[in-house]
Amino acid sequence: MSEFLTIGEPIALFGSKDVDKSLKDAVHFQKFLAGAEVNVAVGVSRLGHRAEYITRLGKDPFGDFIIDQLAENHIGTDYIDETSEYWTAFQLKDRVSQGDPSIFYFRKGSAAAHFDKKMLDKIDFSEVKMAHLSGIFPAISKQALEAFRYLVQLLEENRIRTTFDPNLRPQLWASTEEMVTTINQLASQAEIILPGINEGEILMGSRDPEAIADFYLANGEATQTVIVKLGTAGAYVKQKDGHTFTVPGFKVEKVVDTVGAGDGFAAGLVTALMEEKPLEEAVLRANAVGALAVQSPGDNDGYPTPEQLAAFLKKHS
Repeated sequence: MSEFLTIGEPIALFGSKDVDKSLKDAVHFQKFLAGAEVNVAVGVSRLGHRAEYITRLGKDPFGDFIIDQLAENHIGTDYIDETSEYWTAFQLKDRVSQGDPSIFYFRKGSAAAHFDKKMLDKIDFSEVKMAHLSGIFPAISKQALEAFRYLVQLLEENRIRTTFDPNLRPQLWASTEEMVTTINQLASQAEIILPGINEGEILMGSRDPEAIADFYLANGEATQTVIVKLGTAGAYVKQKDGHTFTVPGFKVEKVVDTVGAGDGFAAGLVTALMEEKPLEEAVLRANAVGALAVQSPGDNDGYPTPEQLAAFLKKHS
C-alpha cells in the first residue's frame, strides 16, 4: 500500500555529456529517467516512503526502460497502463557550465497524452497520506487535463493532502493566457502551493514573495500554505492564519545541473510532512534536497537517501 501518489508523464531523457555544445553539435549522450512528477516519486522513495506513480506508457523500448527504472527506485507501477497505439515520450538536454540547460521534447501525441481517466477508479486511497500534483501533466493534452481534474476530485473525496507545483511549460500550452488561467484554477484546489518567484511573475504579475503568497492564499478556500521558492535564497512561507517565515537555502560548491531542483524540493517537503515534522523543518529538508539535486547531471540522480540527507544537514548545520 502506498503512502504517496503522483500522476505525470515520465520521459526517457538523453542528457548530453559534451559541455557547452549545442544539441545540434553534441554527440555523446547518457540516458536517464526524467519528468517532474516522476522525479518527486523518486525522491520520496529514496527517502524511505512508499510511492505509487500513475501514467500511461507505450509498449516500446523507452516504456520498458521507464518501467525498469521505476522498479529500480522501488516505485509502485500498479496504476501504469501500457498501450501499443501510442509511443513513450523522450527528450534531449544539453550540458552547460553556467545557467539552465536547453531542453527539446519529443512528446506530442504520446501515450501519457492519451491517458484514460477510468484508470483512476482502480486507485486504493486507504493508506495514502499525500499526493503531489504539477502543472505539466494537465498541459500535455485535453485528455490529460480531464484526467487530472478527475484525480483532484477523487483526492478531495478521500481527504488526501495535496501539494501543487505550477511547473510552467509554456511550450505545452496553446497560449500564455490559457496557461495562466488553467494553472491558477488548478492551484486553487490544492492545500499547499509551491510557486517559484519567476512563476509568480508570469502567473500573477509580481516577483514579491509575500504578494505571490497572498494571491494564492486568496485564490482558493482549499489552500492553507504557500511556499515560494527563492532559488539559492531558500524559501518564503505564508499560511492562511498569517504566519510567515523564511528558511535560508544552502550554498553548494558546484552547480552541475539545475533541472530537478524544484522536484527535489517537493520530495523533501512531502516526506517530512508525511513524517509529521513541523513545517519549518519540512522546508529546511526541501531546501537541502534541492541543493543536493543541482550537484548531479541527471534530473533525479542527486536525490539523497536518509543517511545522505542526515550527513548533508549535519555538515551544513
